[in-house]
Parts: sequence; C-alpha cells; structure tokens
Amino acid sequence: MKNITVIGSGTMGNGIAHLFAQQGFAVSLVDLSPEQLSMALTTISKNMDRQVTKGTLSESQKMSALQRIQTHTDLAMAVVQADLVVEAATENLEIKLELFRQLDQLAPATAVLASNTSSISITQIAAVTKRPAQVIGMHFMNPVPVMKLVEVIQGYATSAETTSQIMQLALQLDKVAVEVQDYPGFVANRILMPMINEAIYTLYEGVAGVSEIDTVMKLGMAHPMGPLQLADFIGLDVCLSILSVLQEGFGNPKYAPCPLLRTMVAAGFKGVKTGEGFYCYPAGTKDFTVSSRFSK
Repeated sequence: MKNITVIGSGTMGNGIAHLFAQQGFAVSLVDLSPEQLSMALTTISKNMDRQVTKGTLSESQKMSALQRIQTHTDLAMAVVQADLVVEAATENLEIKLELFRQLDQLAPATAVLASNTSSISITQIAAVTKRPAQVIGMHFMNPVPVMKLVEVIQGYATSAETTSQIMQLALQLDKVAVEVQDYPGFVANRILMPMINEAIYTLYEGVAGVSEIDTVMKLGMAHPMGPLQLADFIGLDVCLSILSVLQEGFGNPKYAPCPLLRTMVAAGFKGVKTGEGFYCYPAGTKDFTVSSRFSK
C-alpha cells in the first residue's frame, strides 16, 4: 500500500493524514470545502512543529511529510489511485453508509475500504458495498500521531487477507494493532463509555462534584485524565452517539445515556470543541476550570 486516501479533515482525519504522511505514504485528504482543508493543513503543520521542538522530527522531515499530502474536495479524484481509503467522517451511520456506497463505485477494485468509526458496525457498513471482504475497521486513538493503539475490527465478511494487510500496515505506522470482532463499541468504547456514563450519573445524582470525581479516578485508579475531562476531550456529542449505539446494539438499559449528557449535548455544550462541557476551555489558552454550572 502506497497511496492512502483519508476522508474527513477534522481532528481524527487530519491526525490520520499526519501519521501516514510522516511515515512516507502519499496521502489524499478529502473534505467538503477548501477552508476546512486549509485549517487541517495548518493543524498538521503546527502539530509537526511540536515534534520538531521535541526533537522527534526534523525540519526537513516535516517539510517532506507536508509535501506528501494533497487536498481534494472531489471524492472521485481523491480515490482514483487509492490502495487504502480511511473514512474519518462524523460518527453518523447514514453519512457513513452513503460514503461507502460512493467509495465502492469510485475506488479501484483492489482498494481496501476502512472506517475509523468508534462504535458503528463494520458489517453493516460493508453490506452496502460489493466488496465486503475488503471492508474493515481501523479505529485510531486521539491524538493519532501520539497514541500507539489501533483497533482493527473484522466485519462478518472481512477476509483474512484484508485483516493481515491492515495488521501489517499498522506495524509500518509504528502502531500496536489489536484485532477485535465486530460488536457494538468494539473493545475500547464498550469498556470506556459505560465508565464515562457512570461518572456523569455520579455527578447528576449529586454524589460528588466534577473535580472530585476526576481526582478520585486519577489518583485512586492511576488514570492520566479523569472521565469527565476525557468526555470533554472526546466530545460529549460523540459520547452520546456511542452510548446510543451500545444501547441499541445490545438492547440493554445499562448503556442508556445519562439524562444530563443528553441535556448538555442538546444545549450545545459538547466539551473542548465548543469551549465548555464539564469544564470551561477559554480560547487561545491551555487553562481550564470547572464549568460554573457545576461549581459549588
């Protein structure tokens, strides 16, 4: 695999493009508007600057990597030579199904089609294509260039050859690949999201405050980040979406999203991306404080 197409230039998409370009692959990054793509390239460049400052990347390596990224708003042009397409669009089933229908028509017959979905069924996505054996999940962790794990999710019809290809590719990317089966939430979010949801319920029921809950989990369980801060970082809307997939997929009320989470998302308080969730994140600063809505 030499030519990689990444669909979606948001947080995950630009991170995936960054990773592949840094490792020597030719990358086509696709989004709906030139403005979104320009913002993504700026983000990638800034993130690479941090690597240069830390000494993990040279200036010449940074420039070479950036030159390997081409941007597109035309999906057909972006996938015409793709060996692998990685979809990193919003976590919405209908959007993903429509994208994979198009990709199946536009990408070369030999191309592998991967989704970076964090919870949606790979089997369901693959079923809208004529190449289900070549459809697989590649669930990267955020921030993509830093986090070592990739969940490699086999759909019901994913071939052993496709799985082997992607497992080997992960090694080329200097990642640790873990092969998992296609059940709601896979492994990472099946375990993580109920913990986050329980932390939100603990706040909702008045057991403890935001900083107290996060402090218990950081100092008592050695988590690098408390579950409420992590939820803000992931995006409360994404957490809600994943929990909804778990609840629907398993039909088990234990996965039901906390009413507080539903209310916050409906009100537009989605965490870091909107500047406020359980914490407030002032623009242009790395400082954050507990939201006044949860202050004692």
